[in-house]
Amino acid sequence: MDARFDIVIVGAGMAGASLAARLADHARVLVIEAEERPGYHATGRSAAFWTESYGGPRVKPLTTASGPELQRLGVLTPRGALTIGRTGQERDIAAFAETYSAVGIDVSILEAPEIAARIPDLRPEWTCGVLEPSTCDIDVAALHQHYLVEARKAGVALWSRAGLAAAERGPQGWSLTLADGRRLGCDVLVNAAGAWADTVASRAGARPLGIAPYRRTIAQVAIEPAAPDTLPLVLDVAGQFYFKPENGRLWLSPHDETPSAPCDAAAEEIDVALAVDRFEQVVDRPVRRVEHRWAGLRSFAPDRLPVYGFDPADPAFFWFAGQGGFGIQTAPAAAELGAGLLLGRAWGEVDPAPFAPDRFGR
Repeated sequence: MDARFDIVIVGAGMAGASLAARLADHARVLVIEAEERPGYHATGRSAAFWTESYGGPRVKPLTTASGPELQRLGVLTPRGALTIGRTGQERDIAAFAETYSAVGIDVSILEAPEIAARIPDLRPEWTCGVLEPSTCDIDVAALHQHYLVEARKAGVALWSRAGLAAAERGPQGWSLTLADGRRLGCDVLVNAAGAWADTVASRAGARPLGIAPYRRTIAQVAIEPAAPDTLPLVLDVAGQFYFKPENGRLWLSPHDETPSAPCDAAAEEIDVALAVDRFEQVVDRPVRRVEHRWAGLRSFAPDRLPVYGFDPADPAFFWFAGQGGFGIQTAPAAAELGAGLLLGRAWGEVDPAPFAPDRFGR
């Protein structure tokens, strides 16, 4: 056996890196990553925003609790979000505002002239909207790098090109075999494998929870005139698109959720075309060219809440997965919560009960 650790974390994306940084002073930790570099999949393909309504009211406590740490780290830039609807969708807009106001988010309903003032060349049928001024852009790369650096400084080991091939649980703990043949041991195995979470569970003999990956597409486009830097994050109340400015260009998504096997996801031409078409139905500014396109896999448990905690059938297997599209914006609070659960300490301000793996039954 090549080495032994207290905790081995499978996955070096935002989830695994943030958790490792939080655990580093309390345990001997190794992070294993199947790819050549950390953050290659979902973390490196994020739409890069922090908005308290994203993920729904049940995710909101994690997002809100993460805000102060993200501000302290200097990775947030004010943007604002505007969720809009067509004429006839006023009730949907009112319901959106009521839902999120009830959980303490600062939202306000805007009239058509106020919306048009914030979205240049908005087509006239888009007449209702909700402003969420607290929304920010996130420097995802800087945040991820911060956690990796903090973990490394505190002694966490990171092995890249080190996919988990097999895991066996014995009287002395876990015996792990990596794809390159290396073997190691640990006391606790943490599943932070994103789209591969159920695969890792199966390899460790744990029951998969039904954490399913879905493809989400983003295209960077040039529009004429160029996208103003003051444009908010614009979302459709019906969940058909979102877009935001990025250095004079526009990042836009058709808000797709296409079931996928765990893989190196790539944008499909049909989804890019759909994103462009939906944008041009909102704003009278033609897309001149698509400059870049990508896709990432957002992984959801059946109830669309993250899964944090020890497996009910194995107190040495820990779930830290199912973080959907909100894993970046909730990273500080999730890492605090996860580390507290792993170490048996009451850390953080978020109740872990809604995210426990045993909520799915056995």
